[in-house]
Amino acid sequence: MNIKDVDLNLLRLFDAVWRTRSVSRAAQQLELSQPAASQGLGRLRRLLGDALFVRSGSGVQPTPRAERLAVAVQTALATLEEALSETEVFDPLLSRKTFRLHLSDIGEARFLPELMALLRRQAPGTRLESAPLPHGDIMSALDSGQIDAAIGFLPTVTETRRVPLLSDRYIVLLRQGHPFAERWRRSGAGARPEDLALLDFAAVRTHSDTLRILQMLQLDGRLRLTVAHFLSLPAIVRASDLGVLMPRSFAQGFAAQGGLEIIEPDLPLREFTVSLHWSGRFENDPAQRWLLTQVAALFQSPSDRA
Repeated sequence: MNIKDVDLNLLRLFDAVWRTRSVSRAAQQLELSQPAASQGLGRLRRLLGDALFVRSGSGVQPTPRAERLAVAVQTALATLEEALSETEVFDPLLSRKTFRLHLSDIGEARFLPELMALLRRQAPGTRLESAPLPHGDIMSALDSGQIDAAIGFLPTVTETRRVPLLSDRYIVLLRQGHPFAERWRRSGAGARPEDLALLDFAAVRTHSDTLRILQMLQLDGRLRLTVAHFLSLPAIVRASDLGVLMPRSFAQGFAAQGGLEIIEPDLPLREFTVSLHWSGRFENDPAQRWLLTQVAALFQSPSDRA
């Protein structure tokens, strides 16, 4: 196959299907009809002599050939988009751009309400897609243009441009009236992190730092429940004697709804900083510059702006 045989729009379609794992969602993103997207994918399959995507559950999964091709396609599209946008003026009021972010489930709860309110006011035609990526994939996703930015506590993601947004700390969330909370209050200045050995815990399997804290305190043997998402835990804690380590800012919101209380032991790895990450490859892109500026203005603490 020769490059002259490939329509650029076919590569855009390939990239959209690879990212969404769905022909119908890819068609929606590209403002194509479902039959047009299917026909385009069929043409690309014939050109490459490979199925590229096979049905899996409610969507599709890439073949090994498609996985190898994806990085090259994303890099090529990102490079071309960057070159074309160098002199482009981004008008948020007129834009129909889709912004893509890495956010965890708890990050979505913290950042998306204010961010969507801002987009509604200033860029009403834009769209926002949020999805968590494995930490090892974030850098390549930023460099390829698969995502525009990543927001979170990402200590292993080191080769990015970044600005700190906010500082937080881990606490322990318990049901209101939990006997351990009363014991902790009575202990006052004599309370020690080792006393947490009297508690059983729930944790989120993808939030490695809370698991690491339990291991450092030799409390991993007290772990009774592991779940996929933080947002399921408040209801579980209200209905049980389990404790959970979580960021203080989120725990305060859950506690304000009633039935929960917070204790603040002196934990290892207690303090952490949530940052905005992006790739230097796209700093000349006016749409991305606009997004980064808005996110920093919304969430960056005054001390970090100074």
